[in-house]
Amino acid sequence: MARPEPEAAQYSWAERYQRLLQADGLDRETVLGGALQRTSIERRGLFSLAQCLAQPELLVQQIQTDYPDATTGQSLRTYASVLQQDLALSVIAPLALRLFRYHEAPVAEPTRIFLAPLEQSGQTTNRWFQIPDQPAVDETTFIRSMAQQTRQWYPVFRQEWKVSPGAYWSSVGLGLGAPFSAVWNLAQPAAVCELAQQWLEQFNNEANRFIDWIPAVFAEQETAIPQRKGCCLKYRLPEGGYCGTCGVYRKERLARLDIQRSNPWVGANNER
Repeated sequence: MARPEPEAAQYSWAERYQRLLQADGLDRETVLGGALQRTSIERRGLFSLAQCLAQPELLVQQIQTDYPDATTGQSLRTYASVLQQDLALSVIAPLALRLFRYHEAPVAEPTRIFLAPLEQSGQTTNRWFQIPDQPAVDETTFIRSMAQQTRQWYPVFRQEWKVSPGAYWSSVGLGLGAPFSAVWNLAQPAAVCELAQQWLEQFNNEANRFIDWIPAVFAEQETAIPQRKGCCLKYRLPEGGYCGTCGVYRKERLARLDIQRSNPWVGANNER
């Protein structure tokens, strides 16, 4: 007689992720290896995140130096919000990808995270980086430490740089959910959404409140989308626009999802 399947809790998150991918014939090493960008170039930092958190005016002054149009409180808030999203995607996301690839990863350490100088005018992505060669920790320690760090950073981003709760926590959620974004259009959407949401629930912070993983249709293909409840404000930048996960699409997508759930025979319209 065959033994029953072990409970999901008996598997590590890396193992649960691997099982998710295997169900669709995907290879974890290939997927995560492709998602992780290798950076062998030594980068110069202007100042650390720890310095920013202790002296918030450092970031304000740098924003005003780097972005000449940051002349009002609203524009300063916009750039701070967009740079916070970059912090999540450039630092937190690679760490989450490493955790799911190797079963261990370093945690985000403010004294080792730096803001890099502009490489080109108006650049708002790939500004933050973490110095490599930091010791890796196991999954349990990673989850606890990342939750603690993101909670500790939040008051400064909110009070000093006016980043909204929705923008801050949904960006953190995007970073933590990077392994699932890597297969958003490759694996079975419902399974991706379910496991991704469970993953965010592990963190004792607000990321899970401001991200809903939902199925959505793009180019006649059903995919898994980390739907934000907030907006990073990128659309306010000179060459900005709405991100595919932006909260501006939330109401429409959830309404469409409700229709699909109540009547499975009704096909969803393509996302634009």
